[in-house]
Amino acid sequence: MDVDASPSRLGLFQLTWPIFLELLLFMLMGTADTLMLSGVSDTAVSAVGVVNQFVFICILIMEVISNGAAIVVSQYLGARRQQEASRIAALAISMNLAVGVIVSSGLLLLGDRILGGMNLHGEVLSLAKTYLHLVGGFLFLQALINAFSSLIRTYGFTKQSMFVSLGMNVLHVAGNFALIFGHFGMPALGVTGAAISTVVSRAVALGVFAWLLSRVIPVPMKARDFVTLSAEYVRKILKVGVPSAVEQLTYQACQTVFLYYVTFLGPVALASRQYANAISHYVFLCSLAIGLGSAILVGRLVGARRADEAYRQTLTGLKWALGITVFVDVFVILFRERLVGLFTTNGDIVQVTCQVIVIGLVLETGRAFNLVLINSLRAAGDATFTVYMGFLSMACMSLPLGYFLVFKLGMGLPGVWLAVAADEWVRGITMWFRWRSRAWEKQSLVEPTPEPAVVAVAG
Repeated sequence: MDVDASPSRLGLFQLTWPIFLELLLFMLMGTADTLMLSGVSDTAVSAVGVVNQFVFICILIMEVISNGAAIVVSQYLGARRQQEASRIAALAISMNLAVGVIVSSGLLLLGDRILGGMNLHGEVLSLAKTYLHLVGGFLFLQALINAFSSLIRTYGFTKQSMFVSLGMNVLHVAGNFALIFGHFGMPALGVTGAAISTVVSRAVALGVFAWLLSRVIPVPMKARDFVTLSAEYVRKILKVGVPSAVEQLTYQACQTVFLYYVTFLGPVALASRQYANAISHYVFLCSLAIGLGSAILVGRLVGARRADEAYRQTLTGLKWALGITVFVDVFVILFRERLVGLFTTNGDIVQVTCQVIVIGLVLETGRAFNLVLINSLRAAGDATFTVYMGFLSMACMSLPLGYFLVFKLGMGLPGVWLAVAADEWVRGITMWFRWRSRAWEKQSLVEPTPEPAVVAVAG
């Protein structure tokens, strides 16, 4: 398989629809856990939801390398420096493995203490510990999956990456069915079964992703590339990867604080938050796919010194993201009771979840701005600005506002949603002005060279 280093040969729709389906499959994997565990109990759903909050933060830490490498590789491809792109890809895989092992070890050693500080008690705490020990201990598998899948997409093979995700999703759902409820002669393990299914499906997918990258990369990676540290490459990867991760960690840390607020509102609010989040993922899914697709194109265009095209490409992607988000969110609001009814029959949980789904229209439109513009700014090398703005908006504005709405005005879970919506809009408008200023044009990571392109469009 070959890949064209020229961004003109790649289109936003060509890149985005497989990314959309791949992300959809990953989200379906999480929803499958929620739906199937809701058949066990709302307590099981709450326990897994709390653990996944921390697991997601750890995944973001591990994405420091994969996100940074994907952007650097993209710019090197745009500059037609494919040999160096392959070396960076190999280095990124080794670095991701090291970070993944460290994170997995940390969760095994400190996981119980972390959960103990989250105001959890009784069965919820017990189930959360069980799930964290298994999923957290093998989280390094996800670190490597992140590296392989992001590199495959960067080379333009988004469709192939999607098919691997499809297989992982099918395997995970089948494993859930067998191990949560005890079908096909397996024991009924509940939360433990969901954790085992997650680990096994990730392990199988990792093997396939590794094989696929070796097939699609135009200049093969050499064994020495995996163990040769280049200060220049590491610096460039971290220049983009660290700010990206810090911004995402800030966001997730704030979400964890909001989760802590919710634990004081009782089990109804805790379960409602989990169900509302599960539904909201599908609302912003298309915006996220467009943001990732735009980033691939912007990285190559910036590397090729075609800033005007990069500028227009991002604004076009933003228009599509906003339009689709409004359409999907209105649909969700109209059918909110039926959608929530798929997860639970508890009337109080249904009522609270439906309230925050309506507020989601304000939240998700603001989020669409951030998912497209922030990804494009990162791809252009302008990642530091998003960190500073994110901290000011999320930590300094959103958290105090949420505390005031939840505890002083007594708004409960809707107060959390309004605080998050305020943050999304403040950051979204700021990122809009940043992109329009074109300050990102000075942040390119690589100079183009006349090295010939290897190829043809990804199939």
